[in-house]
Amino acid sequence: MQNNKPSFGNSRREFVKTTGLISGGVIAAPLLSQANFHSGADDTIKVALIGCGGRGTGAAVQALRSKQKVKLVAMADAFRDRLDASYKSITGDLSEAGVSGDLTKMVDVPEERKFTGFDGYQKAIALADVVILATPPGFRPIHFEEAVKQGKHIFMEKPVATDPEGVKKVLVAAEEAKQKKLNVVVGLQRHYQTSYRELFKRKDLIGDITSAQAWWNNDGVWVRPRKEGQTEMEYQMRNWYYFNWLCGDHITEQHIHNIDVINWFKGSYPVKAQGFGGREVRKGKDHGEIFDHHFVEFHYADGSILNSQCRHIPKTSAKVDELLIGTKGKIYCGAANIRDHKGNVLYQFDKKTENEPYQNEHVELFAAIAKGEYKFADAENGAKSTMTSILGRMATYSGQVVEWDKALNCGLNLQPTAYTWDTLPKSLPDANGNYKIAIPGVTKYY
Repeated sequence: MQNNKPSFGNSRREFVKTTGLISGGVIAAPLLSQANFHSGADDTIKVALIGCGGRGTGAAVQALRSKQKVKLVAMADAFRDRLDASYKSITGDLSEAGVSGDLTKMVDVPEERKFTGFDGYQKAIALADVVILATPPGFRPIHFEEAVKQGKHIFMEKPVATDPEGVKKVLVAAEEAKQKKLNVVVGLQRHYQTSYRELFKRKDLIGDITSAQAWWNNDGVWVRPRKEGQTEMEYQMRNWYYFNWLCGDHITEQHIHNIDVINWFKGSYPVKAQGFGGREVRKGKDHGEIFDHHFVEFHYADGSILNSQCRHIPKTSAKVDELLIGTKGKIYCGAANIRDHKGNVLYQFDKKTENEPYQNEHVELFAAIAKGEYKFADAENGAKSTMTSILGRMATYSGQVVEWDKALNCGLNLQPTAYTWDTLPKSLPDANGNYKIAIPGVTKYY
């Protein structure tokens, strides 16, 4: 969430230099000199893209369209083909990217600043003022930690972790980012959407929030089959949506948006959760280990309850929305209105004035950096809303009531022991190619 602070009163260049120097430590000085190498005396904001899939490519284009003096100077991805496709798209060779000719002048990424493999992110981060973190979410904690260590401003996609240990790592780095006055925006874009902001301003119209509902129900997403010659690590990374160490299940990767809205309007996070879920149609070998439906009852400390549902089943009813119910009325987020319990409209947002929130995240972030302002500290909320979704997943997988504090501190770490192509992930297929699936009543976390 936004954290409005007064301007330093410095230029953009001085601001970047100051935040870089605050990093301290042995590593700060050489990294700072590398980061400034390409800027010369101008105020160009240098950007590195970490994770060159569709979302990373889109975020890079949005950064370039932020109306500030921005240049993409480095790119990193585990896979060279993904990096090449992203570069081609960003520079305008793919029409679906919507890149104008003017934007190609803002891309300066020669071969020596294109990095692949598991450690490429460290090299790319060193060359930039701002980093875009858009890899599969399992890598987010280590990438965020490194970007903060190097003293960079950050845009990172949601979710920010896939397990409790990753959440804790992000929370520690978030505090360090605050101390260094590094702007951090998380891709929970409803915080940057005009209609949601206007509804939030008027949430007192419904009195005390007593319950809420949230939905992300649709057909689901892509599947990438295994190819001959792939190691297990490469296969899982290519088909990342179906493995919890990379994705966190769709309750975390997608439904976090809706869950986060309820946390935002409530101003708090659940203390426990219980629910159910399973695999009704996702039963193939390429469907990994995730469920295709979850229903979770989140309990808040004040006694209010969020009933949350997400489903990936083709040809079922689709709904992505949030509803908050209070003592005096209801907030209908999708319809962007507030009504009393008799149905009378208390407020209606004019949808003709709606903005593009994905773009606005970058407009506001880069405007703050250009002005030398410290304004955004989204990482803590991003981590806690991520943990809320993980709490829900732990509840549906186990079939138990799962408490926040115990879940956060249970030690669950889904990450592999090392990041190499030959390292075996913790979740492996059996002799028939099937992965172990959580069983409610059997699966335990503490």
